[in-house]
Amino acid sequence: MELDEYMKHDATGLAELVAAGAVKPAELLALARQRADAVNPALNAIVRRLDGVADERAGSALSGPFAGVPFLIKDLQQEYKGFPSTEGSRSLARDVAQEHSLLVQRLLDAGLVIFGQTNTPEFGSKGITESTFLGAARNPWNTAHTPGGSSGGSGAAVAAGVVPAAGANDGGGSIRIPAACNGLVGLKLSRGLSPYGPRVGEVMFGMVTQGVVSRTVRDSAALYDALIGENPRAAYRGALPQRPFAEQIAQPPGTLRIGYSTASAITANPHPEAIAAVDGAVRLLTDLGHHVEEVPPPYDDEDLARDFLVIWFASLYREVVAIKERTGARNSDFEADTLAVAEIGRFNGVGKLMAAIDNVNTYIGQLADFHERYDYFLTPTLATPPLTVGKISTPKVLQIGSRLAHRLHGGKLMELTGILDSLIQENLGWVPYTQLANLTGRPAITVPLHWTAAGLPLGVQFVGRPGADGDLLRLAAQLEQASPWAHRHPAPVVHRVPAP
Repeated sequence: MELDEYMKHDATGLAELVAAGAVKPAELLALARQRADAVNPALNAIVRRLDGVADERAGSALSGPFAGVPFLIKDLQQEYKGFPSTEGSRSLARDVAQEHSLLVQRLLDAGLVIFGQTNTPEFGSKGITESTFLGAARNPWNTAHTPGGSSGGSGAAVAAGVVPAAGANDGGGSIRIPAACNGLVGLKLSRGLSPYGPRVGEVMFGMVTQGVVSRTVRDSAALYDALIGENPRAAYRGALPQRPFAEQIAQPPGTLRIGYSTASAITANPHPEAIAAVDGAVRLLTDLGHHVEEVPPPYDDEDLARDFLVIWFASLYREVVAIKERTGARNSDFEADTLAVAEIGRFNGVGKLMAAIDNVNTYIGQLADFHERYDYFLTPTLATPPLTVGKISTPKVLQIGSRLAHRLHGGKLMELTGILDSLIQENLGWVPYTQLANLTGRPAITVPLHWTAAGLPLGVQFVGRPGADGDLLRLAAQLEQASPWAHRHPAPVVHRVPAP
């Protein structure tokens, strides 16, 4: 098999070739590495290679639905035994995993050949992938732009053709944002389906879910079939689908009622390309026979953003403290932005945290009311096209101030300066639509239906009822058939065979 042919197949197609004896796992691994060697210097998508264990697996007898298919995992909460999982932070550079995470074990049980870990911002805390420890990841559609975050390395690697799918996770949009930035499919599962463990049963009160980004809907469906399942260490048990997702997507979704909006209290004027993305989706959905109408947003995204950040800051404060206690890490081992956020989380205390958690019930009720009338809530996934790298980097002088404020417990001063409002505008202003699904535990999917005039992807998002994961995949499969996207590759880094 040649590289061009390898890049044309999705993971399901490659697995079928391996099962038929048409190609060997070691051949696919060599092609994935060849592609990685060609594009990773420009993208910085892969930050650690697992060559020894990958060679051993590729040369052994493999079983499972994806036996022999090359795969990458995210360097965040997807631990591979014997290797560091740095979470994008220098503080964890020597923190070697003592066991596989439950997600990684299920990936291995599915027969995948994991050969590397992908770039992520420190602790997955941003919608961009630009850590001081791992460096900035770049978008293969235009390397001046971000591939999103926090699963930006995985998104860039899949879009560039290194692998057909890769590991990701989502605490505020971290599957859907990079999927939208890179022209991929990204499903955030309903709460309770995600395979966390064995160290913890859930992260950030269950708002974070594990998953993948992929080029095709059938890959996402089949990979999630392999990943979800009962977890005896979880706090509660989510209702598993009655039929595999891969079977469900073979059936059309029926006629749906879909309410859509591009409005945002955070971003008063979404970019025209974001509006065009939704308008195009509305036309396509209408042509497919669905009932689509514009609606006011069923929640206040500015209030939700504040509550989301209060919960996130408290969680990050606890993580910084725990890492210091466990590893002896110093303040200099963390980014200035992380220390600033952790200090706000400390200063806010239990009262603000519990108020934010209580407010989540309001958003759940508002979305439940909405879903009594509509099957899905449609929005842009991004309020703007992918940002340029460095666009929202914190200036050096503010980094110095953040470190000082953390050391002096200056949370009160930071509150008076309005830093929370600044963080909302800068970090969530371009992605105000994705946190809703995390706080409410609802499933949400982004699909790549739109490319900007400048050639950058910009996806649209559908938020569904609890347990509607399979239904979202069915709709995505219908949209993929009506407006295919998997054949599109980013020209700047795609290998092209010269014409004869």
